[in-house]
Amino acid sequence: MMSLASNRFTTEPGHLVMIEVPQEAMARVRDAILEIDPLAQGDYDRVAFTSAAGVQQFRALGTGRNRATQNAVTVPCVDLRLFTALQGLDLARLVEAAYHAHPYEEPVIFMTATTRMRHVPGLDEDNPNRFWNRPDADWLPKDHRADRTVD
Repeated sequence: MMSLASNRFTTEPGHLVMIEVPQEAMARVRDAILEIDPLAQGDYDRVAFTSAAGVQQFRALGTGRNRATQNAVTVPCVDLRLFTALQGLDLARLVEAAYHAHPYEEPVIFMTATTRMRHVPGLDEDNPNRFWNRPDADWLPKDHRADRTVD
């Protein structure tokens, strides 16, 4: 694990999981993963990243379920990327859930050991760069905007 000393953040070991998945199946794969791990990060959960659609290519060799293709074919896909602190059998269950929900015979899944940074709660509240100290940005979710009413 990477060791960094700071009063501003702490570190946490885990795994970065990256899955290439057709866009129509992304929510199903993500939801299957969430059944195993809520993907929590501090005061938030369901923390994951999905890229804009790109193009995945492959050529079937004919040794699997699909017949061989002469040339590479392309499929529009997104990258689903997430951090998990799970280890051992729990981590294996997460990957198995992704395999089960994925439409491919051989999903493209990458996993690497990594370290994530976690903020120290209560620090930097008056930072002028924080969204709550600035006019509302276009990307800010409606529930976090200054004009919302709090019950």
